[in-house]
Amino acid sequence: MITTVPSAPFAGQKPGTSGLRKKVRVFAQPNYAENFVQAVFDVVAPAPGKDAPGTALVIGGDGRYHNRTVIQVAIRIAAANGYGRVLVGQGGILSTPAASHVIRKYGASGGLILSASHNPGGPDEDFGIKYNIANGGPAPEGVTDAIYARTTTIDRWLTVEAADVDLDSPGDSTVGGMTVSVIDPVADYADLMETLFDFAAIRKSVAGGLTMAFDAMHAVTGPYATEILERRLGFPAGTVRNGIPLEDFGGHHPDPNMVHAHELFETMFGADAPDFGAASDGDGDRNLIVGRGRFITPSDSLAMLAANAHVAPGYAKGLKGIARSMPTSAAADRVAAALGVPAFETPTGWKFFGNLLDAGMATICGEESAGTGSDHVREKDGLWAVLLWLNILAVRGMSVDALAREHWATYGRNYYARHDYEALPTDVADALMAELTASLPGLPGKTVGALTIALADSFSYLDPVDGSTSANQGLRVLFEGGSRIVFRLSGTGTEGATLRVYLERYEPNHGALDQDTGAMLADLIAAADAIAGIVRHTGRLQPSVIT
Repeated sequence: MITTVPSAPFAGQKPGTSGLRKKVRVFAQPNYAENFVQAVFDVVAPAPGKDAPGTALVIGGDGRYHNRTVIQVAIRIAAANGYGRVLVGQGGILSTPAASHVIRKYGASGGLILSASHNPGGPDEDFGIKYNIANGGPAPEGVTDAIYARTTTIDRWLTVEAADVDLDSPGDSTVGGMTVSVIDPVADYADLMETLFDFAAIRKSVAGGLTMAFDAMHAVTGPYATEILERRLGFPAGTVRNGIPLEDFGGHHPDPNMVHAHELFETMFGADAPDFGAASDGDGDRNLIVGRGRFITPSDSLAMLAANAHVAPGYAKGLKGIARSMPTSAAADRVAAALGVPAFETPTGWKFFGNLLDAGMATICGEESAGTGSDHVREKDGLWAVLLWLNILAVRGMSVDALAREHWATYGRNYYARHDYEALPTDVADALMAELTASLPGLPGKTVGALTIALADSFSYLDPVDGSTSANQGLRVLFEGGSRIVFRLSGTGTEGATLRVYLERYEPNHGALDQDTGAMLADLIAAADAIAGIVRHTGRLQPSVIT
């Protein structure tokens, strides 16, 4: 029997680039999560009729605090809204790329991914809900706008009376006439990876002495990495560190960068460093790549993977195209040119790659925020990037450092860094961006230190597949000689605003290819403050995080 629960709208339930993210205490308010899930279903749920009983929904998350509670709520709301089946990962676990694969493999109409990605977890920390569509990718803006519009008028949510599902026991049960299938969260994904990569070649390299360290950061990739790296590829037990998902990620911030994965960096730059180091984030869609004594930026990783992807079976026929987000460095563009394939520059947010992938226009995509992936799913995929790196190293018989040096000697080097100013008062961040936007028309031709501004604009994207336009996607200041600065407010935080400043300097292949990144970007760092008034507006003398 369906129960209608009266409710009223909550302000601010507007999904960002990665769904709705708020503090747990916000989501824990009576009706808050229920309203949002119902709003999603009011927009996307199957219409009553012959197709509804067969319509499947995937539900899973990164294991953070409040996941299990919301999963039980969502299952009952799904039953009341006409779904025929829900597939949920055992223990409530499904990495974001695994959820994308499960949606695609089982022909689900979509899925709810419960995660706040790389943000911390726990009773006083962050939670999130994201809806992915039938292609396995994040809902496009038309869908998220409709969901937000519905949250502003919602007056009830639907549910059924039923006991909680045993999420820890695989198998089928029934909730309000709907089948709930608790599935192995790892097996389908691990099997997919084995079709893409030369596991035999990697196993041979492991047997020959290839060593690695993988930091799962007590987040969702622990079970996936343990199964694939240790059981299927033969790396010794203990290769996967912090491999058990914890609701609070062990009290740490599951963001794979030099700040939050500092123990891995200390290992990889230490005297007894293994050959290869990697990490992934809260929900498994980001990656960190570091060789013995050599950190690879996400922008460079995208370019290096694209240049060498043909050595993996899944990409042996070549790439159809390479796509990157606008703030990501142009390193991948140079690879695309050399391969003779298209290069696409999109707004930030993986959903913008979905159209290109579905249309067969791109094969590999990436973002500077440590997300890389391909057309095997419709999400960025941390372990996928790690496995492609392993495949390349195994087949080519090279170290990470040697591969990087070879790449820069061929294509030149894009020195790159991102400076994040986190938890700024929203009015302060908005004022900075408004003032900078107003100044853009007058910037071309001006000099800042030794740099001359060639172009300044607000990035707008015309989708080559559906013809849609996405405006105001970040402010760009381009300099003569190929350097640039990008300013953008992030949509992935839960409190205040994050100003992200992206700095890029191109050095040709005959130039200075192995210099300190900070030193090479010093002029651009000074120029960013001079152009945008960062210190004047924020009072911050240094960024919160540098990646």
